[in-house]
Amino acid sequence: MADGARALLGSRGGSPASSPQLGGRSRSQPPPAPLSAPGHGFRRVTLTKPTFCHCCTDFIWGLAGYQCEVCNFMSHEKCLKHVKIPCSCVASSLVRIPVAHCFGPPGHYKRKFCTVCRKQLESLAFRCEVCELHVHTDCLPFACSDCRQCHQDGHQDHDTYHHHWREGNLSSSARCEVCKKTCGSSEVLSGMRCEWCGILAHASCYIIVPPECTFGRLRNMILPPNCVRLVSRNFSKMHCFRISESLQTEPGKQTLKIFDGNDAVKRNQFRLISVPRIAKSEEVVEAALRAYYVNDDQQHYELQTFSQQTLFSDDIINRNDATEETSPGPVFREAAPEAWIIRAKSKDHEVIRIYPGWLKVGMAYISLRIDKESTTQTVIKEVLRLLGRQSECLQNFKLLEVLMASKQVQRMVLDDQEMILSRLRDIRKTSIRQMNQTRFYIVENNKSVVRVNLFVGGLPPQLSAEEYTNILKDDLAIKTNLLSLSHVYSVQGAVVLEMSCFSEAERIYMVAKDTTVNDKQLTAAVIPEVLHTKLPQNCCPLLVFVNPKSGGLKGRDLLYSFRKLLNPHQVFELTNGGPLPGFHTFSQVPYFRVLVCGGDGTVGWVLGALEEIRHMLVCSEPSVAILPLGTGNDLGRVLRWGAGYSGEDPYSILISVDEADDVLMDRWTILLDAQEAVESAENGILEPDPPKIVQMNNYCGLGIDAELSLGFHHAREEEPGKFNSRFHNKGVYVKVGLQRINHTRNLHKEIKLQVDQHEVELPSIEGLIFINIPSWGSGADLWGSDHDNRFEKPRIDDGLLEVVGVTGVVHMGQVQSGLRSGIRIAQGAYFRVTLLKPTPVQVDGEPWIQPPGQMIISVAGPKVHMLKKSKQKQKKTGSLKETRTDSVSIAEVGH
Repeated sequence: MADGARALLGSRGGSPASSPQLGGRSRSQPPPAPLSAPGHGFRRVTLTKPTFCHCCTDFIWGLAGYQCEVCNFMSHEKCLKHVKIPCSCVASSLVRIPVAHCFGPPGHYKRKFCTVCRKQLESLAFRCEVCELHVHTDCLPFACSDCRQCHQDGHQDHDTYHHHWREGNLSSSARCEVCKKTCGSSEVLSGMRCEWCGILAHASCYIIVPPECTFGRLRNMILPPNCVRLVSRNFSKMHCFRISESLQTEPGKQTLKIFDGNDAVKRNQFRLISVPRIAKSEEVVEAALRAYYVNDDQQHYELQTFSQQTLFSDDIINRNDATEETSPGPVFREAAPEAWIIRAKSKDHEVIRIYPGWLKVGMAYISLRIDKESTTQTVIKEVLRLLGRQSECLQNFKLLEVLMASKQVQRMVLDDQEMILSRLRDIRKTSIRQMNQTRFYIVENNKSVVRVNLFVGGLPPQLSAEEYTNILKDDLAIKTNLLSLSHVYSVQGAVVLEMSCFSEAERIYMVAKDTTVNDKQLTAAVIPEVLHTKLPQNCCPLLVFVNPKSGGLKGRDLLYSFRKLLNPHQVFELTNGGPLPGFHTFSQVPYFRVLVCGGDGTVGWVLGALEEIRHMLVCSEPSVAILPLGTGNDLGRVLRWGAGYSGEDPYSILISVDEADDVLMDRWTILLDAQEAVESAENGILEPDPPKIVQMNNYCGLGIDAELSLGFHHAREEEPGKFNSRFHNKGVYVKVGLQRINHTRNLHKEIKLQVDQHEVELPSIEGLIFINIPSWGSGADLWGSDHDNRFEKPRIDDGLLEVVGVTGVVHMGQVQSGLRSGIRIAQGAYFRVTLLKPTPVQVDGEPWIQPPGQMIISVAGPKVHMLKKSKQKQKKTGSLKETRTDSVSIAEVGH
């Protein structure tokens, strides 16, 4: 498994120890090649059927194969000398800077392999939402915390990033950047891929690739990790990235439950092993250690029977003082216990590794011998001596215990008088596996400034900072001495809290998600800080908004893909606080673009939020691209993004966004001023609706067009689960239309129209539509292409709207079939519509019944910058790999 080597060579460029005491290398040197077969326990196996070699991906036949007893790595005998992938049991020890993974809910992933046990995922499994790690459910606790480092967390400060290698799960057509041969396989976990730039290589070739990563073809769109700061401490990575668990026994063998410590007993989390009934105690211990991916010498461990008095029992198999006659005997007697606990034997001294990773001393770790008298203070003193810093005051340093669990990296400062040997015993007693995932760092005792930014939305709009503070005091019990309101978005009803205490930030985050104010659910999101002054000169990061409710399950898949291809800090899920958290995060970025993944309604939502917050952005006019996920997708069609997303490669989509042309588009404001009194829900008094303003991007319809949209809207509200495909949605539209095919409204008698201060006489129509773009009703050309001297040729940036009438459902069907166009009525820049009766109205697909009154339509402020897909086809290359990576000259570094 390459996880340890990958994180070591990727995030900071560390290396395994190169001497017995002082391990590692200088940060300025390229990483050395890993030792051959690091940590594997290979044994020759007899293969009854063809198996693939994890090194060269060729078949292994007969007696020519070797298998690691811990991680199942298979290799030819001839390939053993080329094995550079570390075993799962040592992978975590090679990670220099631990970064936790983000595991979503379990799912089924076809033709994927577990990174821990290397077996195919045939049942429910987990995948990381940020990197390409896939693991079985029961292998999850053994995945090391070696995810992509997507931000600085206050412990490291470096601007050069190395490749972050991940092994396996490549397509069978993947080709090695070094030797140009196939390195991927759909039959075995093989090949290496950088999760930043996408470069591919064999496991035996990737060490030749120059270590520095330039982020590949998407470098200008990626938000560089060194430009993002987020001091998260024990915040889950799911919170940081805003990302909304039978065995068949072989004949003649016995199945045992194995616990790896007290914590596993309390949680009832065990692993099953199958051993012969006449197995010796040493063989059972060895099998138990392999089950927990521990490759230590079995002589250092023993088994304890599981009983009601487990935590206090002295019934130990293979105890230290056992006689020679009893030790080698079989484990199973007449009544074998159902479960066992692995225990580490007591030691009078040990050798531990102390990592000075955040002191920038040019080495990976220091090996240090400790005994019963060793305390935290004596360890710090000895480490400083070995580092040549013995003259410095001990009080300026502290020893940090770091648990590198797969889901969360936890840190704890050890007391100066803590007995280290006793601490190691306690950890092992809690969990043998946890000991393998625990590390000790020496760090400077500088008082760091804690600053956590928390976005809280769903508050009442149009309030002052003082009023928002009072609401948060009453509903969230905030402590004003520990936080301040750094930003207030009064129009949207949201604030950004700047916290100086981790525990208070974690408490407010959890409480806010279960709090309602004025019957509205609050939202909370951890917001990173973008260090805009460190952004490269030509960097134009892409801010991605995804509506996971659009396009069935495609929105969720796109979230996953874009988090992989970009920095997850630049990908925002619109169901968690809307567009505002994303725009706030990018508020100081001098130049960025936006990609909206959703339907026309989602695009309007984001453009409306952009208009409201534009004055608070350094880049006040970012260009917006569209990935259409809705039903009609008319704006996406006009801008050449297609009729709807149908599974195209997300990487190719990003390339198209990068190459898209910048165009301008008008936006329109609609003032709705109802004059008819309606009954107030609060006091029962008849009151007119207050004036309301809505924004329009595509079109506005009155009459039969809006009535069909309203019917569809009601049908979707009744059974929202069925509306997960464009085909079904269009079928419902047809059904609603057929139900109203004989309906007669005489709209021309119910409304009056003024265009640019001139009265316009309406023909006999059932629907009136104002169009801003040359696409309506899923791509129909309502205005038509015929030349007419009365009107100018429509454009999306001409400051004019076209007014078209339709005579009914049949006419609308003919328009959508291309048989007819609408009735051209007018073209202008300012419109007043007088509604004499309650009338169905829809704006960009959002329908309602508007009471009698006035509707005024006028141009809304500056034109919005949109991205139109370029007509020029992407230049074909030899392979997908060559489009994703820079051209790397291997000849410059030699083989």
